[in-house]
Amino acid sequence: MKTEELELTKVSSKGQIVLPKDIRRKLKIIKGTAIAVSITDGLIVLKLLESKLLKDDLETLKQVKNAWEEVEAGKVKTASAKEFLKDLKGW
Repeated sequence: MKTEELELTKVSSKGQIVLPKDIRRKLKIIKGTAIAVSITDGLIVLKLLESKLLKDDLETLKQVKNAWEEVEAGKVKTASAKEFLKDLKGW
């Protein structure tokens, strides 16, 4: 990963950080810009999002991510279509 620019900032008592002005300007970050936050190998990664996501959209993405982690870990059961529909009716 190439580091194009490095600036320092601090975390506030509310857990907020300020993106330095030069970085905001270069990336055209303005009030309301959607940014995804994740952790990768101990790094906090910020990713600008192309479109605005609602809070519900982010929650859905988290649920999908968790579901895939369960599938990869073998924590899910398989069922026939008939069994699935029976379970679905019970919800």
